[in-house]
Amino acid sequence: MGKNKDIKNMSINEASEYWDEHDFEECDDIRKVEEIQFTFKKKKYIGIDIELYSLIKNKAKSLDKPEDTLIKEWLSEKAGLSA
Repeated sequence: MGKNKDIKNMSINEASEYWDEHDFEECDDIRKVEEIQFTFKKKKYIGIDIELYSLIKNKAKSLDKPEDTLIKEWLSEKAGLSA
């Protein structure tokens, strides 16, 4: 943050006090973002039997990945899509 205190080493209280007393314009490395565009994908949530979910969760844990990622991979594979 230029000459200002290193924000990475501030506590939340220190950061709060800092920004109460300072302005973004004082910082050399901060620039204004003019426009941001977001694209959201719609999602559909479905129910899974709790016993089946338990098996999927255990399999995902053994593969060291989140269960939603594993489910997406499996469904994509079955549907003939690349994951």
